[in-house]
Amino acid sequence: MTKITIGARGSKLSIAYVKKVKELLIRRNNDLREENIAFKVIKTSGDINQNVKLSEIGGKNLFCKEIEEKLLKKEIDLAVHSLKDMESLEDSNLIIGAYIKRNDYRDVIISDKIKSLEDLKGKIVIGSSSKRRELQLKKINKNISVKSMRGNIDTRIKKLEEGKLDGIILAAAGVKSLNLANKIGLSFKTEEVLPAVGQGIIAVQCNKNDDVIKNLLRNINDTETETCAKSERAMLQAIEGDCETAVGGLAIIENDSLKLRAQLFSDSGLKSYEYDMTGKTSEAVNIGKSVGEELLKLAGSEFKKK
Repeated sequence: MTKITIGARGSKLSIAYVKKVKELLIRRNNDLREENIAFKVIKTSGDINQNVKLSEIGGKNLFCKEIEEKLLKKEIDLAVHSLKDMESLEDSNLIIGAYIKRNDYRDVIISDKIKSLEDLKGKIVIGSSSKRRELQLKKINKNISVKSMRGNIDTRIKKLEEGKLDGIILAAAGVKSLNLANKIGLSFKTEEVLPAVGQGIIAVQCNKNDDVIKNLLRNINDTETETCAKSERAMLQAIEGDCETAVGGLAIIENDSLKLRAQLFSDSGLKSYEYDMTGKTSEAVNIGKSVGEELLKLAGSEFKKK
């Protein structure tokens, strides 16, 4: 087996995800060994512009674009991303070759003070870089103040420990992947805070015409995760959202039945619209499209496609 190169961001979390993918590849492909796999760190626009709001540098693909460019140039053989960072419409020359079995998809608050919803009452300051999370928190308590915060998980926790915030809201999957679960004060139920589309899923991307890599990735793909991801992403495509669109979506499979729940906030952030649909897993993508279309109908002129 010739050497294959994985490309990803250089954050601790990205490196943890690469390690997971690498271990799966070796375990499920008999002819792959540790020495066959190299790792290349790629800086993305999102990493370089740490002190600027994502909306100000434009586009959702800020954590993937440069990595995808290296993949298209064949400087790397596969790319490891957090699925929620990826554009819902991929470059036509690339595909997601493997969806790794989904981790915890919930949102959590890292805090010593906040242990329940009751603790979110009063004048609370929470750090977050997500419009969706900000508006969802304000639905729980309109007096919550959300302070814009970017950077990796370690950096954010450091800011919290400096005492300027009461808590920070993050994806459980990332926190747990870095063995920081002991820092979690509150884990939200999805009825309270609906996660981002693709949250908790590692996506492994490759060139569409690279059959060797596609075969390797097929062996580490989790079919149930793939089905849920495709349904959620079809909903996102239908509403044509961008990085500033406050939208949540979660598909869950039970007894060969897929249920997709989604929530879309108005452009003003003052209203939210929710819709869910259940159907056969084979209809996952159509369910996603239908849910997206229904959300647009509910929102009407309160939400404009970006």
